[in-house]
Amino acid sequence: MKRLRVLTLGWEFPPRITGGLGVACFGLSQALAKQVDLTVLLPTHSSEIEFNFKIHRASEDYQSFAQVHEIPLILDPYAAGEILNPSPTDLYGSDLSARVIQYSKIAVKLALRESFDIIHAHDWMTFLAGVEVKKHTCKPLVVHVHSLQHDRAGAGVHDWIYQLEKYGMDEADCIISVSHYTGEIITRHYGISPAKIRPIHHGVTPVNAHQTKGKIAEKLILFLGRLTAQKGPEIFLQIAARVIAQHPSVRFVMAGAGEKRQALQEASTCLGLSEHLHFPGFLTQEKVHELLAETDIYCMPSVSEPFGLSALEAAQFGIPAVISNQSGVAEVLKSALKADYWDIAQLATHIGDLLTDEHLYRRLATQATREIADLTWDAAAAQVLSVYHELTPRCRDF
Repeated sequence: MKRLRVLTLGWEFPPRITGGLGVACFGLSQALAKQVDLTVLLPTHSSEIEFNFKIHRASEDYQSFAQVHEIPLILDPYAAGEILNPSPTDLYGSDLSARVIQYSKIAVKLALRESFDIIHAHDWMTFLAGVEVKKHTCKPLVVHVHSLQHDRAGAGVHDWIYQLEKYGMDEADCIISVSHYTGEIITRHYGISPAKIRPIHHGVTPVNAHQTKGKIAEKLILFLGRLTAQKGPEIFLQIAARVIAQHPSVRFVMAGAGEKRQALQEASTCLGLSEHLHFPGFLTQEKVHELLAETDIYCMPSVSEPFGLSALEAAQFGIPAVISNQSGVAEVLKSALKADYWDIAQLATHIGDLLTDEHLYRRLATQATREIADLTWDAAAAQVLSVYHELTPRCRDF
C-alpha cells in the first residue's frame, strides 16, 4: 500500500526549543514517520546557511525520519522586537508579521519542488504558509492548533494574529486541536463549526524517571513554563505566599523565561518570599528532568492552557499535580487536584492537602503514573493518520 506523503510546516523543532510546542511537534512527527513519508519546512537560526533553497538535514535528530528544508529566516514570536544583533539570515527586519508573510512565500517555492499528498501546518505562524501552499497545489490542509491568541492575549483581542488564526482555520480542510477545551474556544470565539475540529491529545516521550527527593530536605513545589500572563505566574506567586504562611519549610521553584521574570522576582522580594522562591530561568530538557526528580508537587495555575504537556512530564516522575480547570490536560489527568485559576485559596488548599496527607499524596501519585500509560505519541499519530485518510480522497493525484 502506498505511504502518504506529508508536508509539515513548523517553526519550533529541536534542537530549538522555547516551550512545549517544539517537544510536541518532534514527538508527533517522529511517530508519524513510522507510517508516512515526511518532508519538514522550518526556519533556520544559523548564520551559516545561504539563501539558496538548499535542502539540508537540520540536525541528526531528523535524519532517521524526515527530509528537512531550512528557510533562512528567524521566525520567533518571543524575539519579535527584541533582536539586538540580527544575524545575516534575518533578511526581513524584526517585524514578525513581515517574516510570517516571507515564510509563506518561501514555503510555496519549496513546496512546488516536492511531491506530497497533504499539508500539516503547526501553530499560527505557519497557517498563512499552509493556505498559500494549498492554493498553489490543491492539496488538503490540516492546521494544528497548539495555542491561540485567545489564550495568550484574552478573549477581547481581535488583532492581526487572531485574524490570521481565523483565516487559517476557515481555509483549512480540518483542524486538529490539542484538547476539547481548545476545540470549544475555536468554536465559541472563532466561529468555526465543531464538525471541522478533531481534538487529539498530546502524548509524552518516555523518560528514565527517577527520584532524588532526599537531595533537598524541604518539600519542593514546581512551576514550569514561560513566565507570561497566560501561564499564571502571578497566581503561582500568590499561591506560594498562602502556602508558605502555613508551611514555612517548603520551597517553591518558578522555572522558565519570559517577559514577567524581573517583575515576579521583585514582587517575590516585596512579599518576603525570596528565601522560599527560586527563579532558575530557562532549563534544558536534561535540567528539567533533574528538577522533576527533586519535585514533590507540580503546580500549573494557567489562565488558559490549550494542553499542558509539562503536567504529563511531571506525572512520569510520580508527581501529583495541582492545576487549573482552564487547561486541556485536565481532560486526561483525572488525578490532578483542580480549581479555577482565579480561586487562589482553593489551589493553595490543594497543595496544603498534598503536603499533609501522605495517603492522598501516594494515591494520586500512583494514579497519575497509570493515567499516562496510554498517552503515547504513537497513539496520537494514529489519530492524526485517521484525519489524513479522511482528507486524502480530495487529493487529485494520490
